[in-house]
Amino acid sequence: MNNVEKKKRKIIRRIKKIITVVIIIIFILVIHKIIIKKKAEKTHVVDNKLRNEIIDEEQEPIIVNKKITDWRLVLANSENVLPEDFQVELSNIDKERQFDSRAISYLKKMTDDMRKDGIVDVWVQSGYRSIASQKNVYEKSIKKYMEEGKTREEAIALTLKFINQPGASDHNLGLGVDFNYVDSKFAKTEAFKWLKENAEDYGFILRYPEDKEEQTGIKYEPWHWRYVGEEHAKEMNKLCMCLEEYVEYLQEQ
Repeated sequence: MNNVEKKKRKIIRRIKKIITVVIIIIFILVIHKIIIKKKAEKTHVVDNKLRNEIIDEEQEPIIVNKKITDWRLVLANSENVLPEDFQVELSNIDKERQFDSRAISYLKKMTDDMRKDGIVDVWVQSGYRSIASQKNVYEKSIKKYMEEGKTREEAIALTLKFINQPGASDHNLGLGVDFNYVDSKFAKTEAFKWLKENAEDYGFILRYPEDKEEQTGIKYEPWHWRYVGEEHAKEMNKLCMCLEEYVEYLQEQ
């Protein structure tokens, strides 16, 4: 084999190697393109899914902590203290006691019907109480415990079991009513029995039930009733909820 022939073969081998390398590169590029295309398609599907989920959420929004605007359900407690300048239109229960003008007719109707049913030994001991008056009651209770030897911190803790701080009471709203003497013995009266059976028909609830102290933060008060409106009163009793639970329940609907 002469030199010319050897050179030709060498060139051919090189050309074959180059062609092989080019084919491999082309194959790799094609595979890479296919992989990129599949990833893009997958991403597009995911993006569409997310977009559809966002659209669905926009069409059916989830409402959390919805604001309650019904004046009958306003909460006044240690976590919801009324401003010092809070005002409400009042009407007289008698010469000394007042109640929210929008709800007083229901209170009067309820007490009138109680008497018609033979329960005459019942009266309104306390209705509306200004924040200033609430402060007086609150401080008087603290003073009483301190005179018994309690520290102010202990006296406040004991007071808060039965008396809300100023601005944190149904009485400040003009929607709370205490019957007869502020005494747990009221739970054994015919008046209390009648209220348990009928108060919801007039829009009133037992504000601080015996088994709801953890939710209300207040000890059992059989004498304390709160106006919330008939439909709410009946629903709360049906659900076995106190006002705090019921407001939270409505906010989550």
